[in-house]
Amino acid sequence: MFVAPDPGRARLRNASRAVIGVALAVAVAELCGLSLVASITGGLAALLALFTVTDSTVRAQRVTTLLLPAAGFPVLALATTLHGVPLARDAVFVAVVFAGVYARRWGVRGHALGIFAFMNFFITQFLHARPAQLPELYAAVGLALLSAGAVRFVLWPIERRVPPAAVPPAPPGTGLARPTTRQAFQATAACAVALGIGQSLSEDRWYWAVGTAWWIFVNTASRGETLVRGFRRVLGTVFGIGAGLLIAIPLNGAPAPTAVLVALCVFGIFYTAAVSYSWMMLAVTVMAGLLYGLLGVLDPGLLVLRLEQTAVGAVCAGLAVILVLPVTTHATNDMWIQRALRCVRTCTAEAAARLAGSPVADPAPHAAELELFLGRVRLSLAPLVHPLSPYRGRKARARRVLALLDECAVEVRGLVSVAADPDASHDARLAAACWRVEAAVEALLAPEAERDTEHRPAAPSVNPARAAAEPALAHLHGLERLLAQLDGPLRSASRSSLVGA
Repeated sequence: MFVAPDPGRARLRNASRAVIGVALAVAVAELCGLSLVASITGGLAALLALFTVTDSTVRAQRVTTLLLPAAGFPVLALATTLHGVPLARDAVFVAVVFAGVYARRWGVRGHALGIFAFMNFFITQFLHARPAQLPELYAAVGLALLSAGAVRFVLWPIERRVPPAAVPPAPPGTGLARPTTRQAFQATAACAVALGIGQSLSEDRWYWAVGTAWWIFVNTASRGETLVRGFRRVLGTVFGIGAGLLIAIPLNGAPAPTAVLVALCVFGIFYTAAVSYSWMMLAVTVMAGLLYGLLGVLDPGLLVLRLEQTAVGAVCAGLAVILVLPVTTHATNDMWIQRALRCVRTCTAEAAARLAGSPVADPAPHAAELELFLGRVRLSLAPLVHPLSPYRGRKARARRVLALLDECAVEVRGLVSVAADPDASHDARLAAACWRVEAAVEALLAPEAERDTEHRPAAPSVNPARAAAEPALAHLHGLERLLAQLDGPLRSASRSSLVGA
């Protein structure tokens, strides 16, 4: 995960910018004379604004950032006002959970606003905020969002030079067929049970169980993905608590070293989020321990309780996705693999048109979209390729599918690069090769009952010298070969066992 590809150093830039944004938010709060609780609230608000706002255009990101107070401030008021009324507080918290997940049906903006609303309730429990502190909490969150926006859109506007790719939406559906609706009920059930069990373990620190259950449902679409994420969250928390015992407790809240280590944790959260959920959770857990140290309440028993609450939340989330309106891994795997293949076909067609001289054809956006689809494929197949998966045959086939799709992405990037060259030529062989790639994709997407074994894609016979001299043809022939090899793992006699875990 530390040597994972980082095209354009995007993860490095985002992580560095996050550290600056969070540090500026805390510094502004301190300069304004706000309390430690308010400063921590502001720092966490800036972190959330930089982490959750992922709209596909800079303008949309600005709008979402401006809307965050509309989602967070009412929840902040309710959470602080009801802090001393447990039954009402718990009922409202569960309602916020449902609304926050349900909002994901409105895409990345709804997703960001839902997370921000939930976390404003969570943060007040974490900091034990009281109604008298509400004005300075509002001030801290407002200053934090201004600081994060200044860093993101003025001081270091990364997205202006490299526009963010659009996050591929899941199929909408209606009613209970809509994945976000099912997840809303699942997350609500998991958080309600986690809340009850968490309070039986601790009257003061029960919120970690709810937070664990909530975050396990973020960016997952099936029961398999959710179960794997729960395992990784517990694993990351275990190692994070070990690191906390070695780092946070000896520091005992010393301001300067704690601030430096919190900055490193923020960097780690952003840098590892895309490649390793376990490492991200390690950074989150260490940061939580350091913040507890600043608040003067850290001890080994608290870290052990944190682990217990995490385990409770993970178990509740796992039971919820199995028992409450489950979304099967089968449907999710099929959906994302098919969308990735269709994207390969679209990229090929756009590249062919560009090479033919079309002034409007542009395969580059579709190539960026393919990377996002492949990310979703990796996430959906994660349960099958997990080291603890007992299904060896399915694991091998799933790994083969991932490897071949990654190679397809390499060939697509090469084809896009050639198509962008104004001196690249076009001839009839390119058109024929593009047609064969499109036909191979159609063959893979066709239902099994409609397929004829005599018409399965065959690996092309290519003259290496000719292909080397004509890069576009080489990439197209590479795609043909890879699509032919995908036919095996996707269309074996036991195909359903790959996607039916």
